[in-house]
Amino acid sequence: MSNVGFRIYTKINRPSKELLDQFEGVPVANIADEMNRFSCMNAAIKPVNSVPMVGPALTVRARAGDNLMIHKAIQMAQPGDVIVVDAQGDLTNSLTGDLMVRRAVKKGIAGIVIDGAIRDLDTVSTMDIAIYCAGVTPKGPYKNGPGEINVPVTCGGVVVNPGDILVGDGDGIVVITQKDAPVILEKAKAKVKKEYATVKSIEDGTWDGSAYTDEALKKMGCEIIDDVYGK
Repeated sequence: MSNVGFRIYTKINRPSKELLDQFEGVPVANIADEMNRFSCMNAAIKPVNSVPMVGPALTVRARAGDNLMIHKAIQMAQPGDVIVVDAQGDLTNSLTGDLMVRRAVKKGIAGIVIDGAIRDLDTVSTMDIAIYCAGVTPKGPYKNGPGEINVPVTCGGVVVNPGDILVGDGDGIVVITQKDAPVILEKAKAKVKKEYATVKSIEDGTWDGSAYTDEALKKMGCEIIDDVYGK
């Protein structure tokens, strides 16, 4: 019998460390561009510090206001994992704070992403672990369950499966399936090189702005009126 809503899957198909290491330093925006602007968590999921994040997802589905399964997920996590919590965006209660995050740091967990609230922001934001959340409140959680671990969840409007690769920086988080990761990585690194070339052209004054001239815009159907609005 399957106890849907209160169950734990103990295993994750994690990507190789070699693959994960190659995503380090690649901007989330460049990765997202090469995924046609999909698979980015929405702007409600914000970083609380500037620690970059790359790692496989250990997923948690939590009942609103309850962090029982997050405690268990920290206990289960391996170094480098990212705990991703689907709390349905509820901000009534915080689901983690100082003490839990300290445990996560001690275990070498790469990040905690919560579609819900945290607390102890002043302390948590100084710790060497990436933390993303939808809000902050001092009101603490309950620990009664139910909940699930290592099942598909939704976080920031994106479906996250156990073992998916999460890359996070100051812009936010992008979610990459393992089967797509090698191709996305190659394309994103090419995008980085292209942007470096653009930066150089801006700095040395050779940047090509021909796509934004009046003539180019007119060809697209833009009306350009050489007068004051409303006259």
